[in-house]
Amino acid sequence: MQSLSPQTPTSLRSVIRPTPRPPLLARVPAAAHHPTRCAYRSDSVHYPNGVGSCKADWQSSCAILASKIICQDSQPPSTADDASGGRSDSVASVNGHKAAVDLTLVPIDANNKLPPTAPQPPKPLTITDLSPAPMHGSQLRVAYQGVPGAYSEAAAGKAYPKCEAIPCDQFEVAFQAVELWIADRAVLPVENSLGGSIHRNYDLLLRHRLHIVGEVQLPVHHCLLALPGTRVEYLSRVISHPQALSQCEHTLTKLAPQAAREAVDDTAGAAEYIAANNLRDTAAIASARAAELYGLQILADGIQDDSSNVTRFVMLAREPIIPRTDRPFKTSIVFAHDKGTSVLFKVLSAFAFRNISLTKIESRPHRNRPIRLVDDANVGTAKHFEYMFYVDFEASLAEVRAQNALAEVQEFTSFLRVLGSYPMDMTPWCPSGGD
Repeated sequence: MQSLSPQTPTSLRSVIRPTPRPPLLARVPAAAHHPTRCAYRSDSVHYPNGVGSCKADWQSSCAILASKIICQDSQPPSTADDASGGRSDSVASVNGHKAAVDLTLVPIDANNKLPPTAPQPPKPLTITDLSPAPMHGSQLRVAYQGVPGAYSEAAAGKAYPKCEAIPCDQFEVAFQAVELWIADRAVLPVENSLGGSIHRNYDLLLRHRLHIVGEVQLPVHHCLLALPGTRVEYLSRVISHPQALSQCEHTLTKLAPQAAREAVDDTAGAAEYIAANNLRDTAAIASARAAELYGLQILADGIQDDSSNVTRFVMLAREPIIPRTDRPFKTSIVFAHDKGTSVLFKVLSAFAFRNISLTKIESRPHRNRPIRLVDDANVGTAKHFEYMFYVDFEASLAEVRAQNALAEVQEFTSFLRVLGSYPMDMTPWCPSGGD
């Protein structure tokens, strides 16, 4: 085959060398996957009951949903590629860093130490890893925050069975991974039935231009994990995510009153930390899958104080889906007004008069204008907070009543954005079951 010079145009390269670039992460053997099945999945396709004949018609008829992002073009292939069209390296790299990944279980030796040559779970993406992505493969790639064994990974498997789950060390990285085409979707938590809203993700929803295309509700089943042979009465501390610690506070007081509580970034990360450092006086609160992945023993199962512990996740994509009317839909919006909260009643009335149920309303301080000055001749000048309001309501934007409600809301607000109109998660769940 004719060799290519560095001056060869990228378009000519794609014709001469049609072989796709290797994926970002190393492929995982089928036996290593443990997907959780979902009753449905939301794809960006045309539905007979939708509005318009294609996505372009829908975006034209509802300009609020027509937000776009500009994705960076992929970098041209390296001149170090061999003449056969494949790369000279067998391992894919991102931003100059090799990212060899293997999701197989980590073996533990007799001393419960990780062998130095043992295959490790995938390393989470960081900000420095984000760069123009390689060509897409046939498998859907889903970004989540945390490490393998996290509840977010289980939610990604429930939302998109048989997907390639990509761990990210921060919520921000998961958003950017989708925007830069490193991942096709992101599955991120937005609220917990016990701990409330994850405010960080609400702020990121407004900062980034991704669309909510679905939701999934995952029952949270906490376990107390430690190295094999560890006894509860000898624990000196318990580490986990702050919400997990609060959700198991009463049970932990009964099981290990002598153990101090220490917060870390995520639940599965706490389990990984104990296994990697051979900590025999420390336990973690995490899932049963985390115990399996990192060779830990389950000291206590189902230690959450309330069995009805559910976390709601949203699925994010670069493009919105076409709303339908043949199944229950939910729509998420965010709005603000220059004159503060005085118009909140009028906005809520637009939904009440049309018999549209609101499932959530969340207020967050306006990041760009946190304080508003109010002049009063009698009492002087006052300072009020500026707020953004996040609202979820049970209606599809394919319904006329929802479109009319948003048209009325737009009259009272200075800013209105539809975050997504997507199918509701109607799958049943068992409070006493695992994740």
